[in-house]
Amino acid sequence: MKIVSSLVLMFTFFIGLANPVHPTAYKIGDIATDFSLKSVDGKMYSMADYKSAKGFIIVFTCNHCPFAKKYEDRINDLAKKYKSKGYILLAINPNDPEVQPQDSFELMQVRAKEKGFAFPYLLDEGQKIYPQYGATKTPHVFLLDKNKVVKYIGAIDDNVDSAADVKEKYLENAIAALESGKTPSPEITKAIGCSIKVKK
Repeated sequence: MKIVSSLVLMFTFFIGLANPVHPTAYKIGDIATDFSLKSVDGKMYSMADYKSAKGFIIVFTCNHCPFAKKYEDRINDLAKKYKSKGYILLAINPNDPEVQPQDSFELMQVRAKEKGFAFPYLLDEGQKIYPQYGATKTPHVFLLDKNKVVKYIGAIDDNVDSAADVKEKYLENAIAALESGKTPSPEITKAIGCSIKVKK
């Protein structure tokens, strides 16, 4: 029994290393702390800048990740669609550029210009924000209401490879639920993407 218990503990330990979640990671119903991060336009952005917002779509994403790249156009479309409805999309690059040079601030600026991003693309300098949220992948989405209460966590939709073949628009369905005063269902889905790059 001792051997079995030891193996279980070792397995749990290594799984934890592979999928690190900060102990203070946000859960559904938690109130998110505001941040102040630099965007590719050189300005600092925070949720407090948007006094009349009905909610916030926080997307942890980056330049290099193939999954993130497949979602870039969808993220851009979401930003445009929901800004007029009062929901502000803020994209945050959580990766350490020394670990993944393709995610440097300078290359973020290049990518934003190439793709015509219609949202602030922010750098989590010092990697202080993503652990608070508990983001583990790029992309990883957190939907907050106007009071910054976490209402949905997870994936944008159910098809990484093809926007045309999406059957479940998790994020949009969650926003629709908020709009009608209902609880999103599901409230949590599994984020599919690249692991966040952290210094060893």
